[in-house]
Amino acid sequence: MDGRTVFTSRQEIELAISAARLQGKSIGFVPTMGALHEGHIALVKRAVLECEYVVISIFVNPTQFNNPKDLELYPRMLEKDVDMLKDFNNVVVFAPTVDQVYPSNDSFPGVDLEGLDAVLEGEFRPGHFQGVVHVVYNFFQIVQPDFAYFGLKDFQQVAVIEHMVRQLELKVKIIPCPTLREKSGLAMSSRNLRLTEQQKSDALIIHATLNAMVQKAIELTPNEVAEFARDLFNSGQLKLEYLEIVDPHSLQKLSNQWVKGAVCCIAAFCGDVRLIDNMLIKP
Repeated sequence: MDGRTVFTSRQEIELAISAARLQGKSIGFVPTMGALHEGHIALVKRAVLECEYVVISIFVNPTQFNNPKDLELYPRMLEKDVDMLKDFNNVVVFAPTVDQVYPSNDSFPGVDLEGLDAVLEGEFRPGHFQGVVHVVYNFFQIVQPDFAYFGLKDFQQVAVIEHMVRQLELKVKIIPCPTLREKSGLAMSSRNLRLTEQQKSDALIIHATLNAMVQKAIELTPNEVAEFARDLFNSGQLKLEYLEIVDPHSLQKLSNQWVKGAVCCIAAFCGDVRLIDNMLIKP
């Protein structure tokens, strides 16, 4: 089987995975919302290296969108996505409908995110992460993967999913993978398809700000670095939604003291396209 094998029903994919299991194959899982780019492909390459059978889901999840317009405009291009996967062996695509992911007998037990969903993205997109953990849990129940691969561009999402796995004692290992960037430094994202060339240029203020923060962190406190960074960012064309330096585990804002692994998370609007990014500030 190669990446052109597409399953649309839960029953079909479960039968295919059961057959792979009977052959003793390890199962890798790469969840996506489609509009695949090289960042997604890097996740697939890693999964193929480490697993003998890989499932890539392509599903635009309605429960994690706060803005109906954003859901409507999210790019959908299944044929092109499948074509990008054609050269991978032992890879299949699962492109289900909503009722296949959210059946009437949905077994999702709910997850107490203990405040991880109340900050950063969660503050501006209430309910978003409950939608994320619900859909990921349901996919985990279908695919039963040994390993699941997530990009660190969605840093908070990875933290939330790792929390869910611990809380529900799920038997899957989460593999966080580095953010892939364009040569310009812009983080790869399906949303970039909606940007004009000028907007892509304007959006480079995000990466420039993050890089500058790493240097400033050598001598300044988190509060001072964040204040410097907001001023720098606001000299550009984008509209800042938030810029925070946080503890990598609790996601709580850092003020006067640094911690190992401190991360800066940014969300901003480039025109009407919302972009997010992050960078490790204190290794």
